[in-house]
Amino acid sequence: MREEAEEGGWAGRRDTEGQTYELEQWDAGDFGNPFHPLGHAFMIVIIRSQHNNSSRSRCCLSAAPQTVMDSEYRIILNVGGVRHETYKHTLKKIPATRLSRLTTNLANYDPVLNEYFFDRHPGVFAQILNYYRTGKLHYPLDVCGPLFEEELKYWGLDSNECEPCCWMTLSGTRDTQDVLKTLDELDIEVDQTEGPELYKRFGWEDDYHNQSLSAWQKIKPRIWRLFDEPNSSRSAQFIAAISVFFLITAIIVFCLKTHPGLRIPELAPFGNFSRNHRSTSSRIHPAQINIDKSNSRPHPTFMYIETICNIWFTIEILARFASCPSRFDYLRAPVNIIDIVATLTFYIDLLSSMFGATADLEFFSIIRIMRLFKLTHHNSGLKILMHTFRASAKELMLLVFFLVLGVVVFASLVYYAERVESNEDNQFVSIPIGLWWAIVTMTTIGYGDITPHTYLGRLIGSICALAGVLTIALPVPVIVSNFAMFYSHTQARSKMPKKRRGVLSMDQVAQHVKHAPVRNSNGPTQRKNMEHTPLVSNNHTPPHTLI
Repeated sequence: MREEAEEGGWAGRRDTEGQTYELEQWDAGDFGNPFHPLGHAFMIVIIRSQHNNSSRSRCCLSAAPQTVMDSEYRIILNVGGVRHETYKHTLKKIPATRLSRLTTNLANYDPVLNEYFFDRHPGVFAQILNYYRTGKLHYPLDVCGPLFEEELKYWGLDSNECEPCCWMTLSGTRDTQDVLKTLDELDIEVDQTEGPELYKRFGWEDDYHNQSLSAWQKIKPRIWRLFDEPNSSRSAQFIAAISVFFLITAIIVFCLKTHPGLRIPELAPFGNFSRNHRSTSSRIHPAQINIDKSNSRPHPTFMYIETICNIWFTIEILARFASCPSRFDYLRAPVNIIDIVATLTFYIDLLSSMFGATADLEFFSIIRIMRLFKLTHHNSGLKILMHTFRASAKELMLLVFFLVLGVVVFASLVYYAERVESNEDNQFVSIPIGLWWAIVTMTTIGYGDITPHTYLGRLIGSICALAGVLTIALPVPVIVSNFAMFYSHTQARSKMPKKRRGVLSMDQVAQHVKHAPVRNSNGPTQRKNMEHTPLVSNNHTPPHTLI
């Protein structure tokens, strides 16, 4: 065998029975990969065989004798009991992350097994490691979205770096989280608030565990549950039924007392009055006495019924205000504001009628009809419906914008269209009149009080009606979808178990282990002091950093 040394590599030649072996060597940098796992050198073996005047050649990749083993560039990650192997330079692709800062001085490193251990989700880590390899982050479909985002946060990665093909998955996950957060804010609780959770809402959790609650602290949450949680007990259901009964009765009375057949007309004399001086009785003889039917007052029975209803509303307001967890939150709630203002208007109206005041406050009494929103407190479906409109505010504002735009445009068009031709029956005397016609037409109501009579005006009216149908129909599916989403989540929550097992945090586990008793075989039970217990043997340096 003949060996020849060459610059930048080596070559060898061997002749054996007509076969020639040529070996050549190149540096790995020639391939543009200085981090190649085989080290800094490898060689190409070219075998040429010449036998019976025939020639064959083949090429193979072989490690050079001085090649550094690739095991020095590999790293083993044990995540949740599943071993993952990769190269160190792979973890350096995404800097400022947990995996890019791995060193042997960390507590996660096991020098015996030569691996790093992390007690995290192994299935999710496969996607994370693939992100380091390919530079593309994909959301797995078999893992809950919040769990995947929590794992990404632990490894120091941003969930917004996902690929466009996974944006819908990311968006759906975040929408679900927003819905659950909204349901928590709506306070649609299917389960009953009991024990520590009840006193936690009042800020008395420590007093409850220490059994140092005063008499008022024990009574206040119970009163609040009676008026705020209709399903908490039989008594709460009874009070809720009474509240709904008086609420419906007050609304019915408010409507019936405006009926002309249920009102009492006031008698008023009209005309000239003359005294008959010739009569010995000197009586007054009015020239004419009429009944002013336009000026009437409700039947007194309605006032008595309204008084009873408002007495109950007053008791309910005072009880809820005195027993609520936060009075500031109670006073800023829209339903409570409506209830308080409606009750105050009744008492003002009652006092004015008792003292003969002439001030007419019936217009302000219209707020009493707003008490219907109190029914949302007793029905979760109504509460979801109200919040559906709030969640669809953008779509509703877009609907209003297009309606206003269409109303102004078609009102102006029909005004000038009716003036182009001679039209004696022209009803569009101004653009404001056309605004009313455009609103009625675009909402497909069509009163018929104002109609175009020219051909051009009727054409504009037809286009206006079609535009109104399309404008109103566009945001309706979004509103329906929001309501279905909120309602389905509420129904799913109602089927959840009432009591769920609590999971301790790592700090609580550490405190529990720190004060746990240790049984000694040579003596009585002793309490283990974790502060003086060494974490590792004396042969190893104790770790100072845990990532």
